Amino acid sequence: MDCLVPQQHLEAIGLAPRSERVYSLADGSEIRLGVAVGEIELMGDIAGVTIVCGPPDSEPLLGVTALESIGIEVDPRNQYLRKLPSTRLRTLGETAYDPRQ
Repeated sequence: MDCLVPQQHLEAIGLAPRSERVYSLADGSEIRLGVAVGEIELMGDIAGVTIVCGPPDSEPLLGVTALESIGIEVDPRNQYLRKLPSTRLRTLGETAYDPRQ
């Protein structure tokens, strides 16, 4: 779900862990890893994302939450990504935001 980058690469660009989280691995085991906050740019859009500080030999991963933050729909069944024409926002109801106020 989250992005993952080997910690030494994050440190090289000035990002350091701000907290830690426990993550479940595919084999069912759990691991505690540092978490940083950074920005990614993809397809002309920028989003703030959670980045897991991975071990030195880990493969970088671009997480689903980062893609969705930029407005890219992930379809794992058909294995495609699609840029949405707009980012989905839930209905705000009676307390709708009015930019004129």
